[in-house]
Formats: sequence, structure tokens, C-alpha cells
Amino acid sequence: MLDAPLITVTLPDGATRQMPKGSTALDLARAISPSLAKGAVAAEVDGAPWDLQWPIEADARVAIRTLKDDAGLELIRHDLAHVMAKAVQRLFPEARVTIGPVTDTGWFYDFDRPEPFTPDDLGAIEAEMRRIISAREPVRTEVWPRDRARAHYEAAGEPFKVELLDRIPEGAPIRMYWHGDWQDLCRGPHLSHTGQLPSDAFKLTGVSGAYWFGDTSRPQLQRITGVAFRSREELKAHLLMLEEAAKRDHRRLGREMDLFHIQEEAPGMVFWHPDGWTIWRTLQDYMARRQRAAGYREIRTPQVVDRVLWERSGHWEAYRENMFVVEVDEGDGKRVNALKPMNCPCHVQVYNQGLKSYRDLPLRLAEFGSCHRHESSGSMHGLMRVRGFTQDDAHIFCTEAQIEGECRAFIDLLASVYRDLGFEDFEIRFSTRPAVRIGSDEDWDRVEGALESAIRAAGRPFALNPGEGAFYGPKLDFVLTDAIGRKWQCGTFQVDPNLPRRLGAEYVGEDGAKHVPFMLHRAILGSFERFIGVLIEHYGGRLPLWLAPRQVVVASIVSAADPYVREVVAALEAAGLRAEADTRNEKINYKVREHSLAKVPAILALGLREVEARSVSLRRLGAEHQEALPLAEAVARLAAEARPPDRR
Repeated sequence: MLDAPLITVTLPDGATRQMPKGSTALDLARAISPSLAKGAVAAEVDGAPWDLQWPIEADARVAIRTLKDDAGLELIRHDLAHVMAKAVQRLFPEARVTIGPVTDTGWFYDFDRPEPFTPDDLGAIEAEMRRIISAREPVRTEVWPRDRARAHYEAAGEPFKVELLDRIPEGAPIRMYWHGDWQDLCRGPHLSHTGQLPSDAFKLTGVSGAYWFGDTSRPQLQRITGVAFRSREELKAHLLMLEEAAKRDHRRLGREMDLFHIQEEAPGMVFWHPDGWTIWRTLQDYMARRQRAAGYREIRTPQVVDRVLWERSGHWEAYRENMFVVEVDEGDGKRVNALKPMNCPCHVQVYNQGLKSYRDLPLRLAEFGSCHRHESSGSMHGLMRVRGFTQDDAHIFCTEAQIEGECRAFIDLLASVYRDLGFEDFEIRFSTRPAVRIGSDEDWDRVEGALESAIRAAGRPFALNPGEGAFYGPKLDFVLTDAIGRKWQCGTFQVDPNLPRRLGAEYVGEDGAKHVPFMLHRAILGSFERFIGVLIEHYGGRLPLWLAPRQVVVASIVSAADPYVREVVAALEAAGLRAEADTRNEKINYKVREHSLAKVPAILALGLREVEARSVSLRRLGAEHQEALPLAEAVARLAAEARPPDRR
């Protein structure tokens, strides 16, 4: 190493150091300071994750990472996946390992084992993991030739690792990692020893079925999941959030509130009940008004479209496996159609009817478009992921010069809608050009610049996602934060110069020549199904009065009040409220409890005193006390509250 040629390492602050070629990131950390070396867990070399043990062979920009960094938390979770797999094979030697990636809150690892894991097994695995952590076992890495790695896994009886080996591209390094005496195939990086892991900041959360890379033709594996954080306090906060999330689960609340159901005969398709459909229609009416006010023109396009259009658009090649295909006998042969998985090509067909001028642009076409995608059975989850869904979809056809203004206007509209629906906070993630893309760098420079200028003009911060844009253009994703801190990606804004060109969209410019418009794909809710699920969980079923399907129940305390109950219901309905009478021969406490469980926002209790005074006793959902109000005042107050936000 002393005779090795020198390389230049540039630190985050711009300072440079000369190091022998082949020095590791740990060597660099030691050269900077003993304390940094002690706290270092990984590095970044030219922006790529880097193990402290890996050599640096050329001039590079290097940043040392500690457990305080986001990269540190990912390493904790990654190493815990390995430690868990080691613990499983110690306790259950017959178990064969497959893959164990990191997730947003922890990790999972899939195992091939004849016997199912039990909750008691999870407790034993956790205990063994803590023993491994306390042993402070060293972590080391080597790069092996492919044939040596293959022979190793064949001898060890690990066929899944052999398959993984075959998936690694030729020329890519075959990295072998050891946690103590336990070995795994992994691209890394990893911590230096298991003692760097927090033994009190993780928990195994469950076992479920899984298939090898989603292949349902293969035997089912067992997936053990875990969560992990930097500290016990962070773990405790997360577990409390999970408890709260379980209480807010839209599937449970959907049953309790009688909103919807899904059944085996139509997997991934929603059966909306009257109250659930009321939420849907109320939300759709609100969105239709907001979009009309913003200059959108609503259209409707077919559900079933010939494959020819999908081939021209490029979707047949890209999405064929996820499309529902229908063959129709037309007399002169079979015609292959598909249920539309997205609305975009159909919107271009509407645009293409009639010659367009630059004076017609921007043209904003909106559709509450019903789409179908063949999602895998394992990925479906209540309303959050379905096979049949409706998007609040719209496409803006415009010139390049109009992109910035349209984007800024969209962000303002989206922010206003989210605020009306109870979401004050959202993030913008700006995804830029991917490695595989179409169009020139000059085109990408212009469009990315327009989007960035629009975000800044709207006064919004954003996070950069380099390389995560669509192949045809950059995009913005809008991520909501709900009442318990969870993130939901809902809205999107995408710039597309490609699809209009493929489908023959044109306009006549000021110069009299024909030009191809830009197509801006945008959605605010994303899909009605998923967004309603998010709303239910955000509010815990306690929807604001204007969205609640059952807004007011008027309940009698005594039968003598029944005629007044019906009068009050009529007054509420005349004021535009959804009101219903409960004159059953039941105690008022029973009625209140039942309607509270159904998340009715307002209950009016009427007895003889209320009849005589022409008043009501108003009980709000979740409130401990009731309020006595004159009838007219109660009706006026509830009617004002029940008006949609855009009509107040």
C-alpha cells in the first residue's frame, strides 16, 4: 500500500486528501479523526453506497456516514435482516434462505421451510438475534469468482442462492458477506460488526406467505417481517402508530360503517354500498366543480379499446401482462380488445378530432376514468390496491412555453383541494431523467428547468429523485401526510412529449406550420378507491360533515316525540342535509351508542322538553356533552357546516 500510486479524495466540504490507491473508506475516516472512524458505519463514493471495507481505486468524492444518517438507518435494517436469517438457520437448520431486502420501516426475509413458523418461534428468533448482537460478531466481505460462489451454494444446499447468482449480470462483482460464521450473497454495504446494531430497537412483526419473485407456480415461501429504528423510543413510537393504524384500518371501518365490500367472485373489484357510494359521489361532485372552475372540460372515453391503439401507444408491449384482454367474434374473425389500464391514449383520440390551433392551447381534458389492471392477488389490499379503479385523470395539451404556467396552476389547485380535504402537509418529489430515456439532453434540460421554475414559483420546497423520471419525461409526485404521520403518494404531474407524437397529435402554430403538443398527465386524488381509503384512515371514520354519508340522525327519547322527529328531519332535508329518523322503541343511550359506532357526526335527541321548546339536543361524535339549541339555529348551523368547502 505504501508504494501504491496516490488518488485524490474530495470530501463533502470541498477539502481534498491524497490517499494510496486501494485505500478503504475506513482508512479515510481514520485519517480524518479517530472519533469519525469510531462512529463510521458506511460511506458514499461518487454518490453510490460504499462499504467501509471496499477499496477506492480512483479519484472520487467520498462522504463518511454514521448511524445518525439516513444511510445508517438503512444499514441497521439491512444487517438485522442478515442477523435474523442467521438466527433462523441456527434454530431451524432445515430452513433455506432466499432474499431479505430492506423496507420503509424495517425488512423482510423469505424462507423455504416445511413447517410453518409460529408466534412462539418469532419470540425465540428475536432472543437469538439479541445473542448474536451482544456477541459483537465481525462482518467481513470478499469478492468471489462466479464459479466458486456457485460451487459453495450447491454444496451448502441453497438452491435459491444459486438462482440469485444467475440473476447477477455478467461482469458485476459477486460479493460474499459473513456475519461471524454465517454467510450470505449480498451487494452490501454492511456494518463492521453486529455490536453496532441496537438490540432494543427492533421487533419481528409477523409471518406471511410469499412466492419466489412473485412466481405463483413455485411453492409458497414463508416471509418473516420486522421493523427497526435507531432507538427504543423510535420503535415504541412506531408500534403505537401501528396500534392506531389498526384502529383506523379502512377495511374494518368499512364493515362497521357499511360502506363497501370485496368478495372472491370479483377479486380486486369494489362493491360499493349506499353509504360508501354517497361518499364517492360527494367527492366526485366536489372534484368536478373544482376542475370546471380551473378550466378543465370533462369527457368520457370507452372502457374497451382495440389492441391496435395500445400497440400504437406502446402500452401493449409495456403493460400487456397487466391488461384484461377480451376477444370478440366480429364475423370476419377474432378481434382482440383490452379493458383500458389508463386513460391517456383515449384522451389523445379526443384531442385529435378536428384541427387544433395554438389559440386552442392549453386544452385541459378531464375524465373520471374507470380503469382495470390485473394486479397480483398478493398485492391487493382493501381499497388501497385494486384491479378496478377510477382516476381523477386529466391531460393538458400545451406548448412548451406553457408548461411552467400549467404546472404552477396545477400545484396551486392541488394544494387547495388537499387543504379542503383535511391535509395541510404534503411533499413534492421531483423525479428527473432516467438512464434509459428518449429525447435529447437539451430537451430534458428545458423541461426539467420549466418544472423546477414552476415549483419555486409556487413557493413549494421539493425533494429531488435523480434518475426516477419516466422514460418519456420528468415528473412530480405529491405525497400526503395523514393524521398519524404516514405518507401516501397520491397526486402526480408528468410531462410527456412522446405519446402525442406516437398518436399523431398536432396543432398549427403561429408560424402556420404543424407542431406536436406537449401532453401533461396529472391527477390529484390518484384513484377514488385509494383516496377514499386514505380519507377513512386519516379521519378514523369520523369524516367531516360535508363528506359523511350519514350526516344527522334525529332520535326520539319517548314515542310522544315521534311526530316532532319527523318534522325536524324534514327541516334538515329541506336545508340540504342527509338526515334520518330513529323512532325505534329503544333507550336513547342505546341509539346514541349505535349511531356513534357507525360514525354519524351529529345526533339530535328529542324528548318532551325539546318538543315543548321547539329545540334540539345536539350530540357531536366523540363529544362528552350535548348542546341545547333552538331548532332553527341547529338547522342553520348544520347546513352551513355541511356545505362543501368550495361553496362556503
